[in-house]
Parts: sequence; structure tokens; C-alpha cells
Amino acid sequence: MNHDVIVIGGSFAGLAAAMQLARARRSVCVLDTGAPRNRFAAASHGFPGQDGRPPQAIRAALRRELSAYPTLSFRDGAGASAMREGEGFRVTLAEGGDITARRLVLAFGVRDSLPDLPGVTERWGSTVLHCPYCHGYELNGGPVGVLARGEAALHQGMLLPDWGPTTLFTQGVLSLSAEQRQSLTGRGVMIEETPVAELFGTAPALDGVRLEDGREIAAAGLFLAPDTAPASDLAAQLGCTMKDGPTGPYVAVDPMQATSQPGVFAAGDLASPMANATIAAAAGVMAGNSAHRSLIFDPALTATA
Repeated sequence: MNHDVIVIGGSFAGLAAAMQLARARRSVCVLDTGAPRNRFAAASHGFPGQDGRPPQAIRAALRRELSAYPTLSFRDGAGASAMREGEGFRVTLAEGGDITARRLVLAFGVRDSLPDLPGVTERWGSTVLHCPYCHGYELNGGPVGVLARGEAALHQGMLLPDWGPTTLFTQGVLSLSAEQRQSLTGRGVMIEETPVAELFGTAPALDGVRLEDGREIAAAGLFLAPDTAPASDLAAQLGCTMKDGPTGPYVAVDPMQATSQPGVFAAGDLASPMANATIAAAAGVMAGNSAHRSLIFDPALTATA
């Protein structure tokens, strides 16, 4: 085997996993496409010790820290395929060639699918957002909107008044019960049934939304729940069990971040229904520790799912 562990994904979860393994003096290779999910965000918020720093700066600092560990290496690129091979795994690289390891940590994240609405894509991660805990404070108490794509909008609508005056746009896809309407209006939420037609303002800033009937409603930020899917099909190739989350499928893991496939661990947005930098990093720590323990306590990879 080329390595003890291959970590597939070089953002917060993957780098946290790699650090645990490198500190155990294990041979680790981090496979990184350089295109993390958070690349559209100007700053990461709510991450203890890193609040307000650009995600790319945090990643760069982590890579510098990891360069101090001689058993760790990086390879830029994606994995095209992965398979179990004896007591380990073989990963074929998109650029060509194979690398092998005794264990895998999957941390390649998810892809977001946004609504086909003029003005959304160019504002994603800046003023079109998915998490008020990550980005709500920076809207400075300005008016915010929730663009419904399903039931998740009701949850967002109930949360957001703590960050600013809130309008829920049902978009013809969210049917509210009388009780739900009462809960929303009790929080001061305005409910707008006419669909949003487009966003306006000089992107990435947002001035507001224009409705199909021509009316304009001011908004400093628009929140929505993107549809998500794994950024790679490697987990499916390996036969990992998936779960259905509120925005899309994610890899099922146990409390130790082990997947249904012995020797395969997963962390970060790929393996959680909740996207959060701190949670991703913590899950990466657990995945790295668990992969290390697997090398010691199940060296022949005999455990069954």
C-alpha cells in the first residue's frame, strides 16, 4: 500500500482528519480538488478562533500547519474511482494513475443546486445564503427574505426574525396551515404568496426582489435551502449506505464517523444533514482518530458492516 490513509477532500473536515493521522505518524495522502463548497463565501463566521476569516485563508493556514508533518502529502486533483482491494483500497485519479491505502476518509463535500432565478447565482455565498448562523449577523439587521423551495423554508422563516425583518416568499411550492401562519406572524414574519421573479441590485450586493406582478420588496439578504448531492460518486462506488436529509442525500455514519463499509470513514457536509464549519472540523477529527484506531484494532479489515 502507498499510504496508511487517503483523505479525499481538502477542506475543513478533510484537513482536520489528516492532522490527527499525521500526528499519529501515519502515512497520509490528502487528495484535494481545490474547489471546496465554501469557496463562494467571502468569510467564515461562527468558527471559534477563525471568525471573519476567508475560508481560503483558513484552508491555506491549515495546509501550512500540516506541511510540518513529514508523513503527510498532498495531491491536487480528484478521485475518479475507488474500490476495496484486499485489506485496503485503490483510488484511481482523474488525471491518471492509482494510489492505494489501508483506509479511506471521505470528505469531498456536496454540490449545491440553486433555483433557476435571475440574480441568484452571482450572489450565492454573499447575499443569497443558506445559514443565518453563518451569515445573518453581517446583514446588519436589514430586511431579509426566505425563498421557499420546500418545508425547510418554514424553519428558516421562524429563525430569521432575530437577524432582521423577514418576508417568507412561498413561491407557490409551500402551502402553509393556519397554525403555521399563526406561528410565523407571531414572529413578525410577512408572508408573500406572489412569486419572486428576479433579484435586483449591483451583484453581489442585493437591494431587493422583484415579484411577478412588478412589485419590489427590499432585502439585504435572501435565504434559501439549496438542493444538495455528494460532490463525487465515490461513496456510491464503495457501496456506502446513504440517508435522506432535508436538502438531499448524505453518507450515513455512526458516532465514530464510520460508514457502512469497513475501513471507510466520512466527515463534513458529505456525512451530515447540517452544514457548519465547526461541526465539519470536529467530525474530521473523529474520522481521523477512528481511521487510526481501525488500523490498530482491525489491521486485516475483517470487520463487517
